[in-house]
Amino acid sequence: MGSAKASILVVDDDVHILRMMRQVLEMEGYRVFQATNGEAALNIFDEATPDLVLLDVIMPGLDGYTVCQRIREFSPIPIIIVTVLGEEAEKIKGLEAGADDYVTKPFSIKELVTRVKAVLRRTKLWDERPEPSFHYQDLKIDFARHRVTLRGQEVDLTATEHRLLSYLARNAGRVTTPNQILEKVWGEEYLGEFHLLRVNIARLRHKLNDNARNPQYILTKPGIGYTITPKS
Repeated sequence: MGSAKASILVVDDDVHILRMMRQVLEMEGYRVFQATNGEAALNIFDEATPDLVLLDVIMPGLDGYTVCQRIREFSPIPIIIVTVLGEEAEKIKGLEAGADDYVTKPFSIKELVTRVKAVLRRTKLWDERPEPSFHYQDLKIDFARHRVTLRGQEVDLTATEHRLLSYLARNAGRVTTPNQILEKVWGEEYLGEFHLLRVNIARLRHKLNDNARNPQYILTKPGIGYTITPKS
């Protein structure tokens, strides 16, 4: 059973899918809020502050990408895009908008529940993990307070971005492979989903003002993986 304390905002303009997802998630023990359009979703998000958002893409008015971007302006809460747009370019668009994961319609009940549990589980585990602070050049990470600063200015990161940066920081000076990162940051069920990693690395570099062609913080070792390490 899912945690009774976890709440999920489900957003979809298809009332049949909305009802199905609500029933499934409530059976798993989650508290569920629902919205049929983007505007209502943002209003409910402000009032309910859920632990996770399941967000449809194609909706009248504000589409899912826009809603995701709006939420990301003030909240790192995990977001799973739920979409019929299965092409990789569309998935990447959702990730670049700030989503943590995606589920492609049509999906099975098992897949939906597995994705939800995976996102909430890794968020809870990383939140509870005590760690010292990390300091490299102008980059500081306060793991206990979930605070990242660059040249004294706080950097707003999503929950996934923070976990990714934290994992690289804990392994500073060591090259980690894409699958090692995916397994530790996302979970073993995400092995091989390299676009998830590429998009989040790109987002991190953008927020850290880290030039991908000549990075200071997140270095790419072609054919091997990524690291945070002093440049030779």
